[in-house]
Amino acid sequence: MRSAISSTASKIVSNPNILGGEPVVEGTRVPAGNVLAAVRDGESRFSIFRSYPSLPLDGIDACLEWEKEKQQS
Repeated sequence: MRSAISSTASKIVSNPNILGGEPVVEGTRVPAGNVLAAVRDGESRFSIFRSYPSLPLDGIDACLEWEKEKQQS
């Protein structure tokens, strides 16, 4: 079973066959939690994209939106 949350072009998805179901940015193996941790640590967007070259341009925003939606539910 796959679930998707987000209104940005990129979505955060969870699939048991990808990283054991850990939420990732769709089309990548980039865990949303890792991106959010980097944001919280104050890393620049440039640095995050360098760390995760497969991350789409709106991937950081998708993670932030996903986190916000999680907190509201």
